Amino acid sequence: MLLWLLLLLLLPPLFLLVLLFLLLLLPPLAMLGQRFQEAGLSWLASLQHCVAWRVLSWAATWQQQRLEHNTLHVGQSQQQALMWCLQRAQGPLCPPTGIDMSIFRNHLPLTKVSQAQEEENGGQLLPPTSNQYHGEASLQATLLGLVALNKAYPEVLAPGGTARVTPTSPWPSPLPWPGHILDQVSPPGTKDPGALLLEALRSPGLKALEARTAVELLDVFLALEADGEELAEAIAAGTSGVPLPGRAAELQEALEQGPRGLALRLWPKLQVVVTLDAGGQAEAVAALGALWCQGLAFFSPAYAASGGVVGLNLWPEQPQGLYLLPPGLPFIELLPVEEGAQEEAPSTLLLAEAQRDKEYELVLTDHVRLARCRLGDVVQVVGAYNQCPIVRFVYRLGQALSVRGEVTGENVFSEALGQAVGQWPGAKLLDHICVESSILDSSEGSAPHYEVFVELRGLRNLSEENRDKLDHCLQEASPRYKSLRFRGSVGPARVHLVGKGAFRALRTKLAACPSSSFPPEMPRVLRHRHLAQFLQRRVVS
Repeated sequence: MLLWLLLLLLLPPLFLLVLLFLLLLLPPLAMLGQRFQEAGLSWLASLQHCVAWRVLSWAATWQQQRLEHNTLHVGQSQQQALMWCLQRAQGPLCPPTGIDMSIFRNHLPLTKVSQAQEEENGGQLLPPTSNQYHGEASLQATLLGLVALNKAYPEVLAPGGTARVTPTSPWPSPLPWPGHILDQVSPPGTKDPGALLLEALRSPGLKALEARTAVELLDVFLALEADGEELAEAIAAGTSGVPLPGRAAELQEALEQGPRGLALRLWPKLQVVVTLDAGGQAEAVAALGALWCQGLAFFSPAYAASGGVVGLNLWPEQPQGLYLLPPGLPFIELLPVEEGAQEEAPSTLLLAEAQRDKEYELVLTDHVRLARCRLGDVVQVVGAYNQCPIVRFVYRLGQALSVRGEVTGENVFSEALGQAVGQWPGAKLLDHICVESSILDSSEGSAPHYEVFVELRGLRNLSEENRDKLDHCLQEASPRYKSLRFRGSVGPARVHLVGKGAFRALRTKLAACPSSSFPPEMPRVLRHRHLAQFLQRRVVS
């Protein structure tokens, strides 16, 4: 109680008035006790939860009003965002009255860093990546995303309804308060993935499961399968709390029935999975939806790229992942993507100039080093929110394959691989990565080709007939690739099946490297020999 009194004394007067106003709006304490009796919370915890939710809703309403104003006056909003970037960087291009975009573009040419340079140099020309993202878009994504999620799934943010199973939250902006009050299951401050998973398993009434990214959640379920017996013993023994032998037996029984539908067997009231969308996540979402999280909805509050949050998701009920490009910070430009490679890139556009159905590469201005950075993330405009574009993310330019100048894009290859796996009886694709043959020196005596490493469920061995199906699907998907294959300039793609946990081990290796973009982005093409050889040593077929 003394801690609460000290906190109240230290709060700014305006915030005190807001809290007092919110407290007046709370229902009677008798109703609070009845409402949260099922959750087993004290009246004080119930009161804290209600106050926290009211504060969050008030802040979200304010952010929604700001977003409405900014998207209705997108030109002015982008000017203000750019002025802020230039003032923070103390650059010479910041007059007090406004900014001439042509002068800005001429003085700050676009920069582009290859994936290999990013990995080796730590992305020196790119905005820094961190576990939490800064800027107004991050705060809007968190506040508006929580409110939208609560509207679509009214019970998930109730006390004890949500658990986070990765050290970092999928919500881009940290909310120490009221965020930790709304999340009663995950121990605050815990960074051990095993402890987070154990606490979630102890709570059968979960309604929402959170992980930073889908590929990290995939690794959580793979770890659960591998360490299920130890986790059950820990729950039965009460390693992190009261012994729960009945819950331990439920865990063992659920695991014995296999991966399909495992999440709903463990948590029958589960409704939604919350992860942060970023490059290379679609495959993990598909694998989770087909197996462990079958029957559950997925929601991503934002799309994260190298420079921070670049898209807000205001529509949890839309399964295809649509994002609003906001006009605030970070400052976003759109670079038209023309069909075919071009040496000279066209001029960038502002958000209000985007055209429906067109594809654009995102460009962010970094206020730290005052650089206009081409992210390589390509989006397609599918609609508009006031004057700002609504987009879906299509592919990453840095994840293309090219051994003879053919440029097989990430989206083209992923579609072809999905079609091929669909023809492999009983197979479910968990993960894949490609390597150009020159990286592994595997094209000696043969034409250059793609080396493809896959991890599957339901298939332990790949026949030559199944391997050939990928090359056939690639030829159907890419006329240029088909032409080079017909002439013999490019050899057939070689498919390698890796053992269980190979990609999980690779991600651990990537996460330990400070210059890696994982997490949140998952690479689909490896440019370095030591990483390719790491997977090569784990080939089983």
